[in-house]
Amino acid sequence: MQATAATPRRELSLVDSTSLIVGIIIGVGIYQTAPEVARGAGSIPGTLLLWAFGGLVSLCGALAYAELATAYPRQGGDYVYLTRAYGRPFGFLFAWMQLVVVRPGDIAVMAFAFAKYAQAAMGGGSPPREKLMAAAAIVVVTAINVLGVRQGKWTQNLLTFAKAAGLLLIFAVGLLAPPAAPTAAAVDPFPWSVALILVLFTYGGWNEMAYVAAEVRDPNRNITRALVLGTVGVTALYLLANAAFFSALGYGGVAASSAVAADTVAAVVPRHAPQVISLLICISALGAVNGLVFTGARISYAAGQDHRLFGWMGHWEARRSTPVRALLVQGALAVGLVVALGGLVEAILYTAPAVYTFYLATTVAVAVLRRKEPQTARPYRMWAYPAPAILFGVVCAWLVYRAIIYKPLIAVGAVVLCLLGVPAYLLSQRLARRAG
Repeated sequence: MQATAATPRRELSLVDSTSLIVGIIIGVGIYQTAPEVARGAGSIPGTLLLWAFGGLVSLCGALAYAELATAYPRQGGDYVYLTRAYGRPFGFLFAWMQLVVVRPGDIAVMAFAFAKYAQAAMGGGSPPREKLMAAAAIVVVTAINVLGVRQGKWTQNLLTFAKAAGLLLIFAVGLLAPPAAPTAAAVDPFPWSVALILVLFTYGGWNEMAYVAAEVRDPNRNITRALVLGTVGVTALYLLANAAFFSALGYGGVAASSAVAADTVAAVVPRHAPQVISLLICISALGAVNGLVFTGARISYAAGQDHRLFGWMGHWEARRSTPVRALLVQGALAVGLVVALGGLVEAILYTAPAVYTFYLATTVAVAVLRRKEPQTARPYRMWAYPAPAILFGVVCAWLVYRAIIYKPLIAVGAVVLCLLGVPAYLLSQRLARRAG
C-alpha cells in the first residue's frame, strides 16, 4: 500500500450527500432523452411507466450499494467492493475503465452539453468555440475541487438546488399551458429496449455516494438515507417533468420534439423559452460535471493506494482535504476526450456495456461478501433480499446484451479498451515487485 500524507475527513452531511446524488443524476439526460423514450414506449401511460420502472430499478441498485457502502465506508465505492469480492485484478480493471473510459467520457459529455446550451443562451456560436467552452468548464470545475472539499460541496449544493427548482418550474409551466390537442402525426419507431437504456442512463449517478463514503458523517445512517432520498426524489422530479411535457405538447408533440423542454415553456412564454431552457440546461450540466469530477477522483485515489501504476494518484492533500493529483489527471483526460466524442446516444452506448457489467458484478458482490466476510458488521441489510438484487442484476445483464446488439462496433471499442487493462495490471504488478 502506498504511503499517504493524510486520509479523508468526514465533512459531508446528509444534505451534502443527497445533493451530490441528485446533482449528478439530473444532468441533461431528461432534456435529451424524453422524446426517444416516448417513441420507444408508444403512449403516455407507457412512457410514464417506463420512467417509473427506471426509478424502481435504480432504487433496487441503490439498496444493494447501501448495504455495501455502510459495511465498507471507504473511498472508492465499486473498486473496494469488487476487490474484496473477486480479487485485486477485477478491482484494477474497474479502476482502469473508470480512469481511461467511463469517467472522463461522462465528464466530457456533460461539458459538451454545457457548452452547447451556453452558446444557445448567448445567441449562437461555432464548433471550435463549443470545444473551447467545454474544456474551460472542465478546467474551472476541476480547479474549484482542487481548492478543497468545502468549495466542491458548496458549489454542488447551489447547482443542485438551481436545477431541481428549474424542473419544478417546467412542471408549473406545463400545467399553465393550454391542453395539447390530440394529434395523429406519425411517430418514427424507436426500440423500447434502447429507450430503457436511455432511461437508466438518465437515472445514472445514484451509486456515486459509494465513492465518497469515507467523507460522509454518520455513515451508518446517512449513506442509506442519501441513496434512498436521492433516488426517490429524482424519480418524482422526472415523472413531474414528463407530465409537464405531455400536458403542454401531447404525446405526438413530445415524441416529435427536438427540444422538448423549450417547446413546453414556449407554449406559455414563447418569446423567452429558448433562453430560459438553455440557461437551465447549462446549470444542470455544470452541476453534473462538478459532481462527476468530485466523486470520480476518489476512485483513482483509492486505486492509487493499492496499485503501483496508479500510485501517484493515491495521495490525499491534508490542507484541502481532497485528492489533488487524481483530480488533475482526471481533468486532463476529460479535456483530451472533448475532441473525440460524438453524439449523446453513441456516447451512452459506448460506455453502457462496461458500466452495466460492473453494476451487475457489484450487485452480485452483496451475496459474495455475505458469504466471504460474514463477520463484517452491516449496519444496513438490503430490504427484501435477494429480490431487489435479482431484479437489478437481470436488468443490467439484459441491457449489456441489448447495447451490444444495437451498436456492436461501438461495444467492441469499449471491450478492446477494457482488455488493455490486463497488460496494464501486469505492468503494475511488475512495478510493485521491482519496488520490493
